[in-house]
Amino acid sequence: MAVPVRWILAQRELALELKAGATGLDREVTLALTTELPEPFQWLSGGEFVLTTGLRLPLTRSGRARYLARLHESGVAAVGFGTGLTHPTVPEDMVAAADGLGLPLLEVPLATPFNAVTKRIMGRLAELQYEAVLRASRAQPRMTRAVVQGGAAAILRELAGATGATAVLLDRRGRSVASHPARVDEATAAEIQTVLTTLTGPASSGVSLGRSGSSITVQRIGVGTATHGHLALLSPAPLSSVDQILLGHANSLLALDYEKPQRLLAAQNRLNGFALALVLAEAGDTSPARSLLGPAADDRDAVRALTVMCEHPSAVAKVADAVERAMREADRPLFMTVRETDLAVLLRGSDTPDTARALLRGLSKPVLRSLRVGVSTPLPLAEAGAAVGQSRRAASAAESGGTPLEFSALAGNALLATPASRQVLDDLARDTVADLAEHDRRHGTELVVSLRAYLEANGHWESAATNLGVHRHTLRSRMARVEALLDCRLDVARVRAELLLATIAWQSK
Repeated sequence: MAVPVRWILAQRELALELKAGATGLDREVTLALTTELPEPFQWLSGGEFVLTTGLRLPLTRSGRARYLARLHESGVAAVGFGTGLTHPTVPEDMVAAADGLGLPLLEVPLATPFNAVTKRIMGRLAELQYEAVLRASRAQPRMTRAVVQGGAAAILRELAGATGATAVLLDRRGRSVASHPARVDEATAAEIQTVLTTLTGPASSGVSLGRSGSSITVQRIGVGTATHGHLALLSPAPLSSVDQILLGHANSLLALDYEKPQRLLAAQNRLNGFALALVLAEAGDTSPARSLLGPAADDRDAVRALTVMCEHPSAVAKVADAVERAMREADRPLFMTVRETDLAVLLRGSDTPDTARALLRGLSKPVLRSLRVGVSTPLPLAEAGAAVGQSRRAASAAESGGTPLEFSALAGNALLATPASRQVLDDLARDTVADLAEHDRRHGTELVVSLRAYLEANGHWESAATNLGVHRHTLRSRMARVEALLDCRLDVARVRAELLLATIAWQSK
């Protein structure tokens, strides 16, 4: 809150007289204070109306001019000079210096106590603060009603009216969706984009000074890590504390308004996931569940399946969040089932491995390096279960790193896909890898993952250790434990070949 110098001058009961600096009457005063310090500059922050009797002013003209110049540099709004005590009148050299600076210099007569000036100014500031709070208290309920009755556009209208600014709503990509009271021009839109590039973090906001001198304030609209868009206010001056409260209130209402369809979408995605899980379980009559899978198919009623296998259960939640976010941004229904260390997603039959890569694009490099990704061939919707089976077998044979492997390009496809050979591999896995998996479960070790990395690296310690993110001595210790548990020798090629096939079969179940 602030009052212009011309308002102070207009208070007749104070009997103040302007002596110099008429060009600065629109300067805004935020605080009135009295000081007789010869150098008060370091304690000033700008916007002050400094009252002084000149008791300790410099004795020379140049010194007094320098004193006023320092006050001007400190951002002082005006100077009130009390006469009748130390000085009978305002020194003429100070009048000339203040005029040159455009710094308002007001004479305070002896009959007007400094305390009266201070009380009048601070009282007005308190009134303005109260009026602003009252304005906010009236505007907030109007905004709340607006979100129910008119949505985002109505909120923008109320926010712009309450703050006297231009309100702009932007989508996640920073494109203008709506504004009030008028559309912003291309130059202003570019300035808003510049502010957007500075935003970081889930609760970020940014402020910048536009080329026209206006203030541009931009806030992220979102809940948690989900970003729905951005809200910008273009105001002639920086926002007051009350304006910032109103901006925050509008932001919260917009976030809630965006969250309503998001919650409905999340509920639909959960229902879709349950339907897919029932189809994969193949328990009882699955026709009702199959009928819910239709939106996953393309125009030819075909689907593909994507399976992502994770080395650590902690990565599964991160992958699921990335997939859900990508599907939401693409405005596509999500059919996903999640298990302890892997997840499966139904895609359209017309989708490609590039689609799968796009779903995982938001993951960090360390997480991507730990993933095995498989994609099925296009199959009729009625064979969605078979598509998931294909993608799991492809993922089990894929290399770590997040690059999708198509089932049609799967090396060793016959062994994994043919029922007879598959049964042999499953039996082999139960006799070998199952013991390692049980050891991992009981002791929190990673023998199965480490064994596969070692076998796929053809026994190269450095490569396998790097892929796992462990030291080669750690990997050697784990392989020694594997040899002890399975009573085998990993330096025998036949043993390594059988264990690799068994591990692939075990992880693709």
